[in-house]
Amino acid sequence: MSFCFNFDVPTQSVNSDQASGPESQICKKVNAAPTNKDNTKPAEPVKEAKEHHLPSDPQFLLVDAVPETVTIGSLPPLHFLNETVFEKTASEREDDENILSRTSEQRSDLISGVYEGGLKVWECTYDLLELMERDGETFGGKAVLDLGCGAGLLGILALKRGASHIHFQDYNSTVIEQLTVPTVILNCQEDDDIDSEDDKEGRGNGKLQEEESCGKTLKEKEALRDGSTPPKRRAIDLSQHPLLSKCRFFSGDWSTFLDLVLKESSPPKYDIIFTSETIYNAAYYPTLHETLHKLLAPDGLVYLATKSHYFGVGGGLHLFETFVEQRGTFSVDHLWEGEEGLQRHVVVLRFKKTNAI
Repeated sequence: MSFCFNFDVPTQSVNSDQASGPESQICKKVNAAPTNKDNTKPAEPVKEAKEHHLPSDPQFLLVDAVPETVTIGSLPPLHFLNETVFEKTASEREDDENILSRTSEQRSDLISGVYEGGLKVWECTYDLLELMERDGETFGGKAVLDLGCGAGLLGILALKRGASHIHFQDYNSTVIEQLTVPTVILNCQEDDDIDSEDDKEGRGNGKLQEEESCGKTLKEKEALRDGSTPPKRRAIDLSQHPLLSKCRFFSGDWSTFLDLVLKESSPPKYDIIFTSETIYNAAYYPTLHETLHKLLAPDGLVYLATKSHYFGVGGGLHLFETFVEQRGTFSVDHLWEGEEGLQRHVVVLRFKKTNAI
């Protein structure tokens, strides 16, 4: 999609409680940012959070899917769905939020408070993947949150590299249902296919049952290449899948998502929180900061990938660092900076020792 940002930031999005003291100067800058719509328009209501459960028939979600693959160094291949398919098949998809048609009509990658850009894999996600490859992070036994996940590539990497459980969160339920869940299933299914082929090529002991299973997989792939209908797979019991059983999926505003998970009998604490290109709108900083504060484990790390500045609203790394410094909860360390084009960064947030709880 050849889209552009279309930030529409309502002045009501920051209330007086959120914008008290020095932080109010940050929020005032956002409310003064130029937009191409009337800011007197009422703010969108807060989007209630909900959990999305996996379907009983995962194959249905991959009908008409056009996968793309990103391979970075030694990382396992990561597959995601081509975003142009969503535009071409918008009228055929379930979309209670009506974001597929609205983004297509407005030619916009983002409609603040309505659609927060989750159908697109943004550049900084690749920066963070490259950093994980460079540092050799394996995620073994760690609890991971992919916050503002979109396709969920960061969480999927953690899933493939041994995380104990992974939670995916995005603002839009349509993104979770139409992109995140199918993308996770696609990656898990691909791993199953690779394992089956490896068994057939000699890793296994040659049992007839294993050979038949592999044969079915190969026949399906051949049918897809020929353009014919592949044989229908047996329904997968997702509750027993070793990777998918580690995943949970949530949609909604960060404030309602936080309320939802904190109500659980054992609220989660995450060893690693990934968040990529989520600080473009400074009006969201108080809620984002609160979410990180409440959900990060005492020794946990928040990996944030971002651009220096987001034109149209004025958010960006310097503004966010100023906000974090004023709060005094986290320290911020720079891990990587890209000099080409609009400067990009990867930073890590961790609790200051006196603030870990």
